[in-house]
Amino acid sequence: MADTTSTDHDRFNLPTKNLPAPQVRDLPEPPTQTWRIVGPGMVGAGVGLASGEFILWPYISSQVGLVFLWGAVVGVAIQWFLNMEIERYTLATGETALTGFNRYGKHWGLFFAIMTYFANLWPGWATSSASMLTYLFGAGDPRWIAIGILVVIGLILTLAPVVYVMLERLIFVKIAAVALLVVLALIFAIRGKTYSALGDAVTHPEFPVSTLGFALMMGAIAYAGAGGGQNLCQSNWIRDKGFGMGVHVPRLTSPVTGEKEADPQANGFTFPPDAANLARWRRWWKFANLEQALTFVLITVLTILFTSMLAHATLFGDDTVKNNIGFLKIEGVNLQSLVGGWFGYLFWAIGAFSLFAAAAGIVDYTSRLASDMIKARYLRTSTITESKLYFWLVWGLVAFGIIVLLAGLSQPLVLLTISACTAGTMMFVYSGLLWWMNSRALPRAIRISRLRTAVMLFAFLAFGFLAVFTVIDQLRKNF
Repeated sequence: MADTTSTDHDRFNLPTKNLPAPQVRDLPEPPTQTWRIVGPGMVGAGVGLASGEFILWPYISSQVGLVFLWGAVVGVAIQWFLNMEIERYTLATGETALTGFNRYGKHWGLFFAIMTYFANLWPGWATSSASMLTYLFGAGDPRWIAIGILVVIGLILTLAPVVYVMLERLIFVKIAAVALLVVLALIFAIRGKTYSALGDAVTHPEFPVSTLGFALMMGAIAYAGAGGGQNLCQSNWIRDKGFGMGVHVPRLTSPVTGEKEADPQANGFTFPPDAANLARWRRWWKFANLEQALTFVLITVLTILFTSMLAHATLFGDDTVKNNIGFLKIEGVNLQSLVGGWFGYLFWAIGAFSLFAAAAGIVDYTSRLASDMIKARYLRTSTITESKLYFWLVWGLVAFGIIVLLAGLSQPLVLLTISACTAGTMMFVYSGLLWWMNSRALPRAIRISRLRTAVMLFAFLAFGFLAVFTVIDQLRKNF
């Protein structure tokens, strides 16, 4: 059995003060047909393709052109490194990153789960999707449509036999729909001036702080693609897909329609770091990095690029455009004038579905992180399963959103302020924790490298600065 208390650099060294010692099993062989387990990076990209990709980055391009698109590439690249350190721990132990954090501090998981809830309590993506449906049909009350969307999301997530499989299929349809929009935009809407602007963006990139403001630019870089709690959920998604030692942990299933499975134990798994297991590790690590690069990174960057090009083709220089959901109504109307009525309606339809899928993913990862943390840390010996916890947490989040919408409230000031402050704060804290955990808990042969350590240090400092700046800015602006 691996020595979990030894300081030997060639062994696992998972703290056992707050959670039991892990079990020891061999690392499973990677499948010979690795395309069968591609998906977690695609889910991460699909959930992350929300208001930032449909509103924020296109808004930036409508104001300053394409000269700042390099910021999206930098932001997504940093998140790729973050995601891979999250995946490293789960590949090696079968535990989520939150469970790993709990081994070092008994309530770290609770801290991140609460922060994720505060960031996502307001049903902003559901209301945005509802607003786009009113643009599509020319009528309707966004509040009641958003309530219906929340109910549908709750049903999808809690009646699917295997939750991850349903989410993966939903995101695949979303990405296919966005790809269709991109192809049609390239054919009908994007003209020579935009291609010329793209060339200028490559040869003469800019940092247009005087036009956009420092806070907007830094936020766009930091949260390009995903951000906050969503990155942490890569642990849960790759575990449900059966990556590495995650294959030993049962998947999250519906307590209503899913097959009954043994509830996962709070303690994870480690493998003897011998030659055979390390050879398998290298193949798993190579595959995981490639899967993230070709799904999360590529899909996110291409989506930001083409939605920004579409906005540039229709709205560049329009000073009346604002950074909110109304941006998409103006863009759709302009597309109808430029291409034809059908294209504007298609744009709104795909946008509404994309934001709906993003809302489903947000409810999933918010509830998934919390249910995993509660079961692993606080209800380890209880008969309450993680699936049942997930069920009630999903419907609790849906119910809160419905209550807020029925009350006719615009986004409450306190939620707006907390939401703006949480994502950067979370990423600042967990980028440091990930480095600490992956440089100490794992055998030397699979620990974080010096290059990745340097990137994590940069992320730690950058997100720390952004978190402090955002908190001060929100306090000054609202209080």
